[in-house]
Amino acid sequence: MKDILNEIVAHKRIEVARQQEAISMKLLRDRLHSDNDLHRPVSMKQALKESPHGIIAEFKRRSPSKGWIRQEADARLLPPAYEAAGASALSILTDETFFGGSLRDLSTARPLVSLPILRKDFVIDAYQLYQARVVGADAVLLIAACLSPVQCREFTALAHELGLEVLLEVHSEEELAYITPEVDMIGINNRHLGTFHTDVENSFRLAGLLPKERVLVSESGIARPETLARLRMAGFRGFLIGETFMKSEAPDRALQAFITAIPTPDAL
Repeated sequence: MKDILNEIVAHKRIEVARQQEAISMKLLRDRLHSDNDLHRPVSMKQALKESPHGIIAEFKRRSPSKGWIRQEADARLLPPAYEAAGASALSILTDETFFGGSLRDLSTARPLVSLPILRKDFVIDAYQLYQARVVGADAVLLIAACLSPVQCREFTALAHELGLEVLLEVHSEEELAYITPEVDMIGINNRHLGTFHTDVENSFRLAGLLPKERVLVSESGIARPETLARLRMAGFRGFLIGETFMKSEAPDRALQAFITAIPTPDAL
């Protein structure tokens, strides 16, 4: 089977190089220092800790494994609707080729919501962290499978210098070595990035190996409110959910119904 992650990362290197030709790193840095109207980041980690459910609602048009999920999704409409429906935070995919997103989606949504926004992409260059800050992200995703441990530490430090929080995504026991005290949130991806097969049991399997005092996020494959409740009992405080909502007729109403249906621990 084709390794989708390797294909994405190879394309991302070309994409970022072209972006830097169009807008240099210097221009991004100058923008950061000169624009007094830039969004002041808010804490996604704190939002998840304080939320009764911790749902990070994702704006996602397509996936490499399933194709288009909601091609017509509008970044002017859905993120504010997610906020009104009770989301704790937002995730906006900014990869165009494989996920149908863009930085424009994030910059469009930013002034319309007060929730923290995660820039979800495949970060392989420091340039992407500057981009994230300029367009109004509050946090960035760093994927262990895309980076070396040294890169991960360097990108985490730079993200913090820029005022961004870091959600470090791991998938296996081997990647737990990437976890350092500096990362703000630890995500367990239930989707294998080589095959894109999803198994939410991955979060339960790794939960006992994670530091209990950290903000833990379970990503992908969460389709039932009962699953979220069980994950909370296992120590998770954030739950990144995209396709479950995006494939429904009205994603915001699906989110609202999902929140209402989350059982209490004694009901499980």
